[in-house]
Amino acid sequence: MSPDRKPQDVGLLLVSAGMAISLAGCVSPLDHDREQALRRGVLDTVRQEVADAELRPDPRTATRATEPLPVRQDFMPELEKMAGPASRDFASVNYGEDLMGGQARTVGVSLERAVHAAVQNNLELQFARLAPAISEADVVSAEAAFDWVFFNNFNWTDRDQESPTTSLGITNGRDQRQVVNNATGIRRPLESGSRFSVQQELIYTDFETRGLTYSPDPATQAALTLQFDQPLLRNFGSDVALAQVRLNRNAERDAVAKLRIQLIQKITQTETTYWELVRAQHDVVILSRLLERGIKTRDQLDVRLNSGLDVPPSQLADAVARVERRKIDVFKARDAVREASDKLKVLMNDPDLPVGTETLVTPLDQPVDEAMSYSLLDSLTTAVQRRPEIDQAVLSIDNTSIRQTVAANQRLPQLDLQVQTRFQGMASALGAVSDEFDGRFVDYVVGLAFEQPIGNRAAEATDVRRRLEREQAVISYRNTVQQIVRDVKSSLRTVLTNYQIIGTARSSRITAADSLRALEVENDLIRDRSSERLELEFNRQEALASAERSEIQAITDLNSSVAQLYASMGTSLERNSIKLAIPTAEQALAGRRSADWWESWGRRGEAPAPATTAPEAEPAPDAPPADLGGAGGPAGGQ
Repeated sequence: MSPDRKPQDVGLLLVSAGMAISLAGCVSPLDHDREQALRRGVLDTVRQEVADAELRPDPRTATRATEPLPVRQDFMPELEKMAGPASRDFASVNYGEDLMGGQARTVGVSLERAVHAAVQNNLELQFARLAPAISEADVVSAEAAFDWVFFNNFNWTDRDQESPTTSLGITNGRDQRQVVNNATGIRRPLESGSRFSVQQELIYTDFETRGLTYSPDPATQAALTLQFDQPLLRNFGSDVALAQVRLNRNAERDAVAKLRIQLIQKITQTETTYWELVRAQHDVVILSRLLERGIKTRDQLDVRLNSGLDVPPSQLADAVARVERRKIDVFKARDAVREASDKLKVLMNDPDLPVGTETLVTPLDQPVDEAMSYSLLDSLTTAVQRRPEIDQAVLSIDNTSIRQTVAANQRLPQLDLQVQTRFQGMASALGAVSDEFDGRFVDYVVGLAFEQPIGNRAAEATDVRRRLEREQAVISYRNTVQQIVRDVKSSLRTVLTNYQIIGTARSSRITAADSLRALEVENDLIRDRSSERLELEFNRQEALASAERSEIQAITDLNSSVAQLYASMGTSLERNSIKLAIPTAEQALAGRRSADWWESWGRRGEAPAPATTAPEAEPAPDAPPADLGGAGGPAGGQ
């Protein structure tokens, strides 16, 4: 000790040295921005998957082969009026009786409203929206491990012990006293793995031993203790101390990625269900028209038979059988509309359209048939950049890296440093507190504790396991990339196939309509109908209905496959102008206390804005404000 250095300065120097070690330990040798580095690695890994697409990166436009039809062009207006999407009138569709015995009530819903309501109100999405807030609470819980802790310990002791006799014979063989001990202080774990504590101790002693005199009596002893504990090998550094915090932060990011996945799935499911409802509605009209044609043919035969014309009763019986089968098809088509309507209502969860109501949801939008421009390279690179599954795979690699770092550290021996300084003072009253720093009574403690398991098998085995888990995470990431690439290619291929099928189905419908038109013209000229001709008439009617159903099936499949393509690229939210906002735990709880919690989410101008959807751009000045705060108009059929 330097002769001019005060004892308390030496104590503060020891504690300061310990704090310096702690600060040095907070600087991690690893790059904490793992996610960005891994994202750069993502593009390198996927390069081999897009290498072939890079050879022809220019966009292409979907095409379909067209062949000239053996149909006169002057008949085309009549054929389009006779069959086809433009010939159908949905205003007068008869959906039959509902479950309450009344006529079906209908309400028109646009695709934009359906997607908008599903994003805002769907119960599964409401459940999923809370997951990021729960994960955020876990992050705060992990960070709280480094908060200051206040403590107080109080003890009262009534001592009555036998004591040995001193060499001077000054004892009565007993030690009697009352001691009150109160220790108050604060402590905090540091990010280096160390712990720092400050403790103020007051000890009040009332001596009651007979024959002995103490001074002062009673005595008050004050002691201020500064203590610093620092692991030097095992558990040293912020990479170990902050491991759980980083894992919980990654869990929060993973929850956000899961929410995005569920949003994409629900948007795609809503669009697909909407087009299923469109197709079911068209089926009702097509099959009803087929039934009307059959009834007309049956009634004509009945009139001819009752007029005494040469009509075999078997022909009428066959016509009646055909009509009854077509009625069954109409009944099933009506049920299909109701099922699709209820399915869409479940997805929307619109308060104005509860699932329990018998009101039918009828689509206001019709599917479009438009050629789509695409680029395989752009589709693949967009999917790799935007799919939430890629984010999850990257987070998994990062998690295994964190655990591997901790496992490698746990292989080290345990060597802990303890530095302590204790300032003491004594007086008959609370003046002992002021005597603590007079420098007369100072204790110093510097200690090292070493421990190492012989063989260290548990730590070695854990380290091996963590390294293998990291290898699994890397393989899982590569598999995720491959699956996404396959998903994009499959979706794009389905879009192109459906676009081509539409052309073929439309040609089939036109030729079937022309065939039935020609037969009807011939029937007007021929009074007698043979059984073969009657069979031919019914078959051509059914062939036309089948061609119409195939055409609308192909058109709705195209629109559904386009929605699936955007989902495979991870851009469904952007396509529908949906912006994802994540709530804090406090915002989620604050909103939960209000009755209009979900309605308040996304209302323009309100703060805070919990996790929901909101338009990315402000509406036009003359546009009404969005009161559900979510989807803009889907890119209809694009």
